[in-house]
Order: sequence, then structure tokens, then C-alpha cells
Amino acid sequence: MSKVAFLLANQFEDSEMQVPYDEVKKAGHEADIIGLKAGETLKGKQGKVEYTADKGIAEVKAEDYEAVVIPGGSSPENLRLDLGILEFVANADKSGKPIAAICHGPQIMISAGLLKGRTITCYPPLQDDMVNAGAKFRDEEVVVDGNFVTSRTPKDEPAFVRELLGKLQSGAK
Repeated sequence: MSKVAFLLANQFEDSEMQVPYDEVKKAGHEADIIGLKAGETLKGKQGKVEYTADKGIAEVKAEDYEAVVIPGGSSPENLRLDLGILEFVANADKSGKPIAAICHGPQIMISAGLLKGRTITCYPPLQDDMVNAGAKFRDEEVVVDGNFVTSRTPKDEPAFVRELLGKLQSGAK
């Protein structure tokens, strides 16, 4: 099965982390929560869930994982200034690994310079940011463009998880 990196910081949207994380594990894949520092307690903005970072970004390499998931909320804003996070995501993209981002998650993709010429979706108020980064924005529950899987909000989680698991299945050895 695949090993999946979940990039996470405080104030993530609770269900956008919990639902994909639980479903990835339920499907038999391994999942690591990667934060800025290993052992850090990360709390959801709704106060419903919290996680502990399994590893810090300085300890991991993109080649150790088959896919990357970026939950939304304020977490991406808290991660996108870290050069290690940006390098990790850029290297995953260079290798063609699935990168699944929901809600505010594509903010990290902007900062990593990955959106030029790509078609994505995200939390609709961020549409201008995506277009200014060179992406084509579609207001749909899930958009798959090559190795990218993007969705808008928690209500889109079923489609987001379906496409993420499909990417993991097609890449499974």
C-alpha cells in the first residue's frame, strides 16, 4: 500500500483532515502527519480534533511518500512560508506524485510555484489568488488535473476522498 504525507499546522479545518486521514488509513495505506516540528500538538479550528505531528518537515523527503494531502482551514497559511514545506511539495510534483489539496490547501501550491497552466478548484473566495498564480479555476466539487486533486469545502469531501483513493489505487504496486 501507499505511504501518504498529510501536511498540517494549527487551525486546520477539522473534517478536511479527519475524513481523508481516516479513509486513507481505512483503505490500508500508511499516513504520516508532517508538521513544522515532530511531536507538536496540532488543533483543528473547530476544536473537534487534534493530532500530533509524527514528523517534522526537516526530517522527511518527498521520495519517501507516494502522495501528499493538504487539508484546508488556516493550516496552509501557517505552512506556506516554510521553505521545507514548499520544497517537499515541489519535489512531490516533479515526481508526478498525487497532491490532493482542499479548501485553502492550494495556497501552498501557489507559494511552491506549481499552478501555472493547471486547472484546479479551492475555497471560492481564493479564486483570484489561483488565477493570479496562473491556474484556471473551476467551481466544482473536485477537479483532477494530472497529479493534482483539488476540492472546495467540507461538503466536497466525499468526491475529494474518492479521487484521492483512486490515485492511490492506480499508483499501488
